[in-house]
Amino acid sequence: MLKIDPESAISIEQDKVAIPADLGSWSGVWVYAEFHRGRLAPVGLELLGAGRRLADRRGVELAAVLLGSGADLADSTTGLKDIAAELIAYGADQVFLVDDPALAQFSDDIYGSVLAELIGAHQPEIVLAGSTAIGRSFIPRVATMLATGLTANCTDLDIRAQDGALLQTRPAFGDNIMATIICPHCRPQMATVRPMVMKPLPRDKARQGVIVEVRPDPARLRSRTTVLESVIAALDQVNLAEADIVVAGGRGLENAEGFALIRQLADILGAAVAASRAAVDSGWIPYPHQVGQTGKTVGPKVYIACGISGAIQHLVGMQSAETIIAINRDPAAPIFNVATYGIVGDVFKVLPKLIKRLQERRAM
Repeated sequence: MLKIDPESAISIEQDKVAIPADLGSWSGVWVYAEFHRGRLAPVGLELLGAGRRLADRRGVELAAVLLGSGADLADSTTGLKDIAAELIAYGADQVFLVDDPALAQFSDDIYGSVLAELIGAHQPEIVLAGSTAIGRSFIPRVATMLATGLTANCTDLDIRAQDGALLQTRPAFGDNIMATIICPHCRPQMATVRPMVMKPLPRDKARQGVIVEVRPDPARLRSRTTVLESVIAALDQVNLAEADIVVAGGRGLENAEGFALIRQLADILGAAVAASRAAVDSGWIPYPHQVGQTGKTVGPKVYIACGISGAIQHLVGMQSAETIIAINRDPAAPIFNVATYGIVGDVFKVLPKLIKRLQERRAM
């Protein structure tokens, strides 16, 4: 019989990392403010709220990085400087603005090179970005260029009191545990954060800040690829992230026809339709409607979960909703642990009564 020491079974042998002598020269918190198709991604403002808290804990400045082209703005009366001023109103002390036609279309190599050059020149100790399609695409490239660590898809950030290290928390091991990760030997400490898990600060138009216009090295604005056309697919226009009310269905709906009730309720409430991974995997509804760890994160005023048991993978994507209403026939379903209001019952009996009552109220 082979005996294995449990500790040695999961140990990892690696060379000892030498801490750079100039580690203390890195200072400040930066947020990449994603700007695409003429608008700021909401996650940028959310990260300014989180970044403001971290910067205050560290006693340092909070800066935003805005990359784009003023020509990308549909409103000719608004320029990128106006967008930069909005970032200051939402908490930034300083905005590094790079406005160049080469940034009109997103490109991994151009955006990555420009951001890496900025970080290398100013040495912020923390760099945050949204875990969006764009953030996931080029932020790992930046981390590689800077030879530093990156924690992806974080749901919480904090500062360790004894040494000021960034505590980066994210789901791990199949989303069954929450792991807190630190990067003690490298700078900057980089993390991407799930949209809708952080809260933006209230807009303060009286806030004062500095806008620094940057002209990058022209060599960094050359790409090995060319974007010929950018097409928005119809399914990509499912805007769950900005909906005030979301009605979601899960395995308890039993089949695709069950979503007819979900859509009917959503129409009455002016809500967006969402689903759990189980419903999407069953082919009852397309993937863009999926909420959860492998789908979208939402934070609406009201989230109505119908026939959703409440696996941790789904809860990660919706538990920041202001009010959660759960309908499930199983009184022990985990969804009731996070629900503001819970209804134990069959969705096929509860939803028709709820729809009828709402229709009656609308007719009054």
